[in-house]
Formats: sequence, C-alpha cells, structure tokens
Amino acid sequence: MQNFNLDVILDDVKNLISYSITNKDVDNSKFESLHKAIIQRYFDAKNIRIDYIDQTVDLKLPVSKNKFTPITFECLDLESFIISCIKTDEKSLYFYQNLLTHYNIVSAA
Repeated sequence: MQNFNLDVILDDVKNLISYSITNKDVDNSKFESLHKAIIQRYFDAKNIRIDYIDQTVDLKLPVSKNKFTPITFECLDLESFIISCIKTDEKSLYFYQNLLTHYNIVSAA
C-alpha cells in the first residue's frame, strides 16, 4: 500500500469520525457502530458502551486469553479519543477501507 493511499484512507476515516460526532443526529445507531468498531479494533475490547452526553466510554479490556476487566474512559474530547484509536498497520487499513465503503465514502486508495 503506497503512502499516498495510506494518508488518504486515514484522512477519510478521520473526516468520517469528525462528521459522525458533529452530525450524530443524522444516523445515531450507524455512527455509534462506527465508533464502537474503531475502539474495539484498537483495544480488542468487548461490551463497549459510549455515553455521548457525559463523553465516557465503558468497555471490557482483555487482561489474559479469556479474562476481561471493566474500565471507563472519561474523554475531554470524544472525537479526539476515537481518532487516537486509529491504527496504521496494514490489516487495520483494510478494515478502515471497508468501513469507508460501508459508509459510501469513496477514497482514492
């Protein structure tokens, strides 16, 4: 994957996150699924719950193969937190490209 494509994919995902946070009323459940998918990919977490009003994220983090521990993140800026969960490995880039396709975002990748 070329750097240009990498940059385009990452920029498009960041733009989608920004749009989804500022226009949450457009399609609430669809955007919440997007946010959860990105957080799940980053932390390998389960049972993710996002409170958009209090800007908190509750999830269960893996501590061993079959053990999870509950944790809550209090975010000063939920959008920045979700953007910070973006990975740049090749597998993740394919995942993000599929997300962009799912949300009908055409990328020059």
